[in-house]
Amino acid sequence: MMKPQLFLLHFAGGSRYSFDFLREELTGFELTPVELPGRGKRVNDLLIRDLDAAAEDIFKQIMHSLHNYRFYIYGHSMGAYLALKVTSMLEQKGHRPQLVIVSGNAGPGVHFGKMRHLLDDEGFREELKILGGIPEEVLENEELYAYYEPILRADFEVVEGCSAEKFPKVSAPLLAMMGEEEEGVEQLDNWHQFTTGSFETATFPGGHFFIFSNAAALGEMIIKHITS
Repeated sequence: MMKPQLFLLHFAGGSRYSFDFLREELTGFELTPVELPGRGKRVNDLLIRDLDAAAEDIFKQIMHSLHNYRFYIYGHSMGAYLALKVTSMLEQKGHRPQLVIVSGNAGPGVHFGKMRHLLDDEGFREELKILGGIPEEVLENEELYAYYEPILRADFEVVEGCSAEKFPKVSAPLLAMMGEEEEGVEQLDNWHQFTTGSFETATFPGGHFFIFSNAAALGEMIIKHITS
């Protein structure tokens, strides 16, 4: 029997390799990571700084790889915005995900007044430390930092250009998850307004990158909602 497809949309600064930690937890799925240009296998492509352009890029990748009507989409942080946006585009073409999973994000319209992509170098580095998820060796190694900084700034520009009116409602069911210590977790129900389908939430111990310290529990949560 063909495994259901699970498309994986990375966070700011991430790549197609960002969800490798879930492979052992989700062996029953065909994991299909997609990535924006300027990183990973697309390191020589120009970075994208606009939500619509980013969504169009991801949409084309999914359409090219989609070969199973039983498919799901999971996006973390920036990837959560893109998961919702791309789902609306897919539904317009008659391709409805069985479930959309979003995490590390309270949804469109919830903003904290930060324009990270415009910060000076010192402020930008400090913000990265607060967010977590960036290895200390990247922040301390100037060569590594010089590689990641433009990618992160471009991705933050995509995120910080998001507004609620840019996201049509979808009909696919939606599961929204955040870390219990994450900024905005009390507004997690905000995602409900963006789907006419069923809606559920879940929280995990930790902050914005709770996914890494809760891999087994996260995998169980995904399997539970996909098989229910």
